Amino acid sequence: MTLTALVSTLVLLALIDSTSVGTLLIPIWLLMTPQRVRVDRFLIYLFTVSGCYFVIGLIIMFGTDSFLNQYAPLMESQPFLLGQLVIGILLMVISQLMDTKKSRARAAERAGSGEGTILKWRARVTGETVSSRSSITILIGLALTAVVLELGTMLPYLAAIGVLVSEGPAWPMSGILLLGYCFVMIVPSLILLAGRLLAYPVLKQPLAKMDSWLVNNAQNATAWIVGIVGFLLTVNAVYDLGWFQ
Repeated sequence: MTLTALVSTLVLLALIDSTSVGTLLIPIWLLMTPQRVRVDRFLIYLFTVSGCYFVIGLIIMFGTDSFLNQYAPLMESQPFLLGQLVIGILLMVISQLMDTKKSRARAAERAGSGEGTILKWRARVTGETVSSRSSITILIGLALTAVVLELGTMLPYLAAIGVLVSEGPAWPMSGILLLGYCFVMIVPSLILLAGRLLAYPVLKQPLAKMDSWLVNNAQNATAWIVGIVGFLLTVNAVYDLGWFQ
């Protein structure tokens, strides 16, 4: 594969990766604040996510074989799979308990009074209600959490690493290309930041509507995410246990 074709492939995969929760949805949520956008906080979040992806990519590139040889037998053992099955079922039950009419009504009431959890978290992240040092700590924690939750769905990233390992140049050029990939992942969010700063009067109403929807449906959306994760864990465990083959 030529260098031009390799770079084109990596850019395409990175742009697909840029639409994930950590690289797009959470940044949009941060930009929805009716207060002044804290550019420094926004950049800290984005570059923490990008940096984590880069470190994970390096670990995968240089440690895949040793990791699989050491932990694959444990992850394929029956006790491990049974534990995964139990966790998956518990998550599905929790998702049902979270998404009741009463819980949705309470969430809507709190959101209407400005006391919704999602509003409180954004106020903390942006430093409106806590000290500067605390807000940065919370922000980095949010970025790390987003990356951890996406570990099982980073298929474009794994594909990019596979291309680099099999078709890419030797180190350190492969590391530079990987770093470029991680930067391209956050370019759409950087463009949205520029739009928020330069064209807020135009974007104010759409952002307000999106923010209102997110606040009012946060409880339901969280329950769905928990339920989906539980379902995937359950199905994967049942399949690996060989119960329905």
